[in-house]
Amino acid sequence: MQNQANILIIDDEESIIEGFRLFLAKEYNVFTATNGEDGLKQVNEKRPSVVLLDVMLPDINGIEILRKVKKIDENIEVIMFTGVNDLRTAVDALHLGAFDYCLKPFNINELSIVIRKAIESQGMKKEIKYRRLLETEQSAAFDNIIGESIQMRQVYEVMDVMSKSDTTILITGESGTGKGLIARAIHFKGTRSNMPFVAVNCNAIPGSMIESELFGYEKGAFAGAAAQKIGKLELAHHGTIFLDEIGSLKSNIQTRILKVLQEKEMERIGGTHTIKVDVRVIAATSSDLQEAVKKGQFREELYYRLNIVPIRMPSLRERKDDIPVLINYFLNIYNHKFNKDIKGVSEHAMKILEEYYWPGNVQELQNIIERIVVLAKDKEMITHQTLPIDLLITKGKIETEGITLKDARNQFEKQFITHILERVKWNQIKASTLLDIHRNTLLLKIQQLGIKLKQPIEEQAEG
Repeated sequence: MQNQANILIIDDEESIIEGFRLFLAKEYNVFTATNGEDGLKQVNEKRPSVVLLDVMLPDINGIEILRKVKKIDENIEVIMFTGVNDLRTAVDALHLGAFDYCLKPFNINELSIVIRKAIESQGMKKEIKYRRLLETEQSAAFDNIIGESIQMRQVYEVMDVMSKSDTTILITGESGTGKGLIARAIHFKGTRSNMPFVAVNCNAIPGSMIESELFGYEKGAFAGAAAQKIGKLELAHHGTIFLDEIGSLKSNIQTRILKVLQEKEMERIGGTHTIKVDVRVIAATSSDLQEAVKKGQFREELYYRLNIVPIRMPSLRERKDDIPVLINYFLNIYNHKFNKDIKGVSEHAMKILEEYYWPGNVQELQNIIERIVVLAKDKEMITHQTLPIDLLITKGKIETEGITLKDARNQFEKQFITHILERVKWNQIKASTLLDIHRNTLLLKIQQLGIKLKQPIEEQAEG
């Protein structure tokens, strides 16, 4: 039964409902409702493939129900039927997305063909939607990897080779270097690109939950397991699972991952049977796994299983040639996002950006460019005077050339006031209270510092 499509019949005539049920129950899971309210409730709960809907119901007009069904899930196909030959209603129904419109009495065999076509149509829509999403992800996977330096070209060479195989990969590098982007690109360029890519940040999930997140569990496996849960490894079947920060996993989970790599099988928590899982594993870490092995914190067998092909992501300070390219890339993104036209970066500002240590790597650079674009006036150029204060401190020295005390103070005040305004969702009264200044003083500061105000969140909701 679980592979059969769900069909919902909404009609106030019991004889029609019973006739449908007897005819359709052999092929489909059939659910029924005698009024619109109950029908909509079942649409929410059952998410049927097809709804057979009478136009004339005692509580809600069928056209209105059609409209609401499409809002719940536009992929649900609705076949309308009525005893009244009303051309306008038929046109309205088809315009709102009904799959077909049938008049009573109708030939049950012909209706069966319409239902089958509706189910096929739904499958095609889902396939098209999936393909479009896949194409978008494939395109994004490559477009988001920016860099022309020697270090990045070496990474690209390994990526190209590894995308043609199913070998396990271990990506190492500091936080913010783009390990996740590399994993995604390898998957979408490879032989499994039409299958799922499932990413798990092992460090972001509490230790007590990571096992059930990865392996799933059976109903009743433990207190609170009210229903069966499919784990990420099963979801990635025939595809790729990306285990980010794998070094944070506890020993018992490491052992279970090792079994998946060695035997291509696993069990859910509380399960009594083995489940075959065909997954490619790409792992990543910002920690030193070799050192963790020496300390007994990471299983040696698992380390060697993962480290068949290592890819080391260089830090941003190792690939400084890429900084101008990355800055232009992020400028284009945030100019478009915030409807700005920031012209570029001055030579002095670029020198400061290239000499900065970048402890947060590419992710930090992206965040800073976003912040600069948000705060900058439209059509201006990024200069050393508009850079955040923390970037002016390079190798323990403060970059002071061309910056007055007034410039530094204004920069700090602008960033600090903007941060407070964002924190209180642009409510000026709350911001002035936190800043311990009068609201008029805050308004004057906003004007002097060129802070672009946003409408308070509560006012946006009311509007």
